[in-house]
Amino acid sequence: FSRFGQNYFWSFAIFQIMTLHRLKLKDLDTRFIQELKAAYANEEAEITLWLNPTMKSKSSEHLSEAEFWSLIDDLDWEKVGDNAAVIAPVVKRLSEFSVEAIQTFQDILAEKLYHLDGEKYATEIDKNAYQSDKYFSVDSFLYARCCVVANGKDFYESVLKSPNQMPKDLTFGALLRVAAEAFELKTGEKFKYIPTYIYETYANSSGWNNGIENDSIKRMVIN
Repeated sequence: FSRFGQNYFWSFAIFQIMTLHRLKLKDLDTRFIQELKAAYANEEAEITLWLNPTMKSKSSEHLSEAEFWSLIDDLDWEKVGDNAAVIAPVVKRLSEFSVEAIQTFQDILAEKLYHLDGEKYATEIDKNAYQSDKYFSVDSFLYARCCVVANGKDFYESVLKSPNQMPKDLTFGALLRVAAEAFELKTGEKFKYIPTYIYETYANSSGWNNGIENDSIKRMVIN
């Protein structure tokens, strides 16, 4: 096996088939081994222990919610009007965390947006507010929800309890780019991670009284 530090990942490869399994050693159990033996009993295999160097940084585990909100607080509102400049400090700081932490940032953001996905919030955004008999911009509502999260933990929790505090005609869709830009800055690769919550408008069916569904959310796969 190969050794690159003290935090190991275990990978399994079958020659020719090249089936790869990546997991942490703490998640390796007898059942998994038995399943491999049953599936590939007569195959020649190679076992490698390795550490992905892109994951060895400030945190080797998930980002905490406190760290998430601390990152949000780094948005530079003195640069209002230049969204790239507003998110730049967060992108830079997040890129110094592990790949797993960047993914967790996206998970937490998606969860926060999901909980704001509802008719009681959509009717409170003024000009683009939801009305059942009129056109409703699902993107504008998504970006309005981003604005809530971008204004920090206290404001988010206040809006969650009191929908009438939703920002009026204000959006901040640039927040959706933070994890992708941090990942690309760190790895030089495109961010293809699928978060554990779907944040698209209408994804939270419990928040809509008329049972509206957004066909685009059906493509999502939960990891």
